[in-house]
Amino acid sequence: MIEFVQQNIMWVGLAAVSGGMLLWPMISGGGSQNLSPAEATLLMNREDALVLDVRESGEWSTGHIPGARHITLAQLDKRMSEIEKFKDRPIIICCASGNRSSSACGRLKKGGFEKVFNLSGGISAWLGANLPLTTKS
Repeated sequence: MIEFVQQNIMWVGLAAVSGGMLLWPMISGGGSQNLSPAEATLLMNREDALVLDVRESGEWSTGHIPGARHITLAQLDKRMSEIEKFKDRPIIICCASGNRSSSACGRLKKGGFEKVFNLSGGISAWLGANLPLTTKS
């Protein structure tokens, strides 16, 4: 076994790194649950989920989910008090593709929010499901 590892150290290292990359979203996202656009819509309609968009202002202004609140990922820690009153409601976090929102999920979990969900695929997946966006604030 040791001889195999020594002779194939590059492949063993590659396997370890790729395994770590697969586990990283679970670790960094604080165990947040990913939702498809259809599941997010159901949660919004059935449980009055709050949608929090963490994209940059330029991205937000091109279109966002109707009724969503906007707090950029960079401002999230400073502005978390604005959403404190929603701690008991489900919160769906979205960004362009689902990466920044995963990070935001971890931050909210650390901040004591229990029902935190990541919109898997972000706004791209939302549009891919032919769901509406708005430019109204």
